[in-house]
Amino acid sequence: MVPIAVEEEMVFGVDADATDKQNMMRNEEEVNRAIERHADTIRRLCMIHLKNHADTEDIFQTVFLKYVLSSVSFENEEHERAWFIRVTINACKDLLKNFFHSHTVSLDEIMEQPAELSADHREVLEAVLSLPPKYREVVYLHYFEDYTAPQISRILGKNTNTIYTLLTRSRKMLREKLGGDEYE
Repeated sequence: MVPIAVEEEMVFGVDADATDKQNMMRNEEEVNRAIERHADTIRRLCMIHLKNHADTEDIFQTVFLKYVLSSVSFENEEHERAWFIRVTINACKDLLKNFFHSHTVSLDEIMEQPAELSADHREVLEAVLSLPPKYREVVYLHYFEDYTAPQISRILGKNTNTIYTLLTRSRKMLREKLGGDEYE
């Protein structure tokens, strides 16, 4: 006896795998809700990592395409948010590792983006963006997304004490770059 899916493929030319994939895709309402909730976070994370608006938009689309095609069911909103952050960071790292990708965008180009920043905020942003990636990620998640060290450790897959150390070191670096305790 021939399974129904194989039989449909033979008779109607229907690809059973494609039909299964369509059934696994998320509906438009779910996708729109996710975009509404996570778009800003994903764009900010991408800008922190990539320092380039065009690459940010590419990764933004990639992340949501992965979401649409993913069959992952989330335990709660926090689990979903952590999934988006992890997928975004991984996609950024993949792009930066790409042989053809040139990531020589200066900080001046980022500062020319339309968002108007006060001089103090611009100086702080410049200092954060100049941190090495492992510090930049932790600072962003802690100060901009309000995650605690244990939450960051779960998202990044690192030890909680490592996160505390990275936060301490990054604060010290920022203090040196910004000139004292004025920004704390």
